[in-house]
Amino acid sequence: MDEVSPQIRWEQRAEIPLAVASLVFLAMYAVLVLAQGLATGWRDVCTGVLAAAWFLFGLDYVVRWRLSGRRLGFVSRHKLDTVVVLLPLLRPLRVVRLYEAVQHRRGEPRLALYARVITYSGLTTLLLGFASALAVYDRERDAPGTTMHTFGDALWWAAATLTTVGYGDVVPVTTGGRVIAVGLMACGLALLGAVTGSFSSWLIQVFSREGETGAVVPGKDDGPRGK
Repeated sequence: MDEVSPQIRWEQRAEIPLAVASLVFLAMYAVLVLAQGLATGWRDVCTGVLAAAWFLFGLDYVVRWRLSGRRLGFVSRHKLDTVVVLLPLLRPLRVVRLYEAVQHRRGEPRLALYARVITYSGLTTLLLGFASALAVYDRERDAPGTTMHTFGDALWWAAATLTTVGYGDVVPVTTGGRVIAVGLMACGLALLGAVTGSFSSWLIQVFSREGETGAVVPGKDDGPRGK
């Protein structure tokens, strides 16, 4: 049996704590954005928890980078992890990795490939949409000429942007909000393409199997022949 590398052992041990830290980060960020009348002391606590979660992600990245022994090669092969460390908005996506690890805990995935792609894409969409709505609402709610007066408006905007519908009734007016919007549009196209492509491939596979099963084999179903 091949010996497990130190990097893999670290990743296995850190996966659950980092996933929990991701959810806590998202929860604390939501409290800071939505609870406008929160006391200063509680706001300091939430900010401290956010900083602690950021530290955990940075520590995990540094440890895996050192254990890999690849230096710059590690950065190029783990672009998503690098972006997650730099952009707090994407940290909740670590939960998707935990879900993937649970699917493989017995060596084989518990869901078919198409189901896994759709499930991962759906989970990513929910986390990314909620986090983006929080970030945009935080920047837009007090901006001059804003159209996002409530968090419900921000959720509506995130749903329309992720699905590439873009009604235009709620739009960001600040520079930061528009930067987030561009990133969300790109992610929406990628996620929508993954779900649509996987679902289409699954349908083609199902219909192909049905066609093969129901096909008439020459010489077997021709019925009795006259002499």
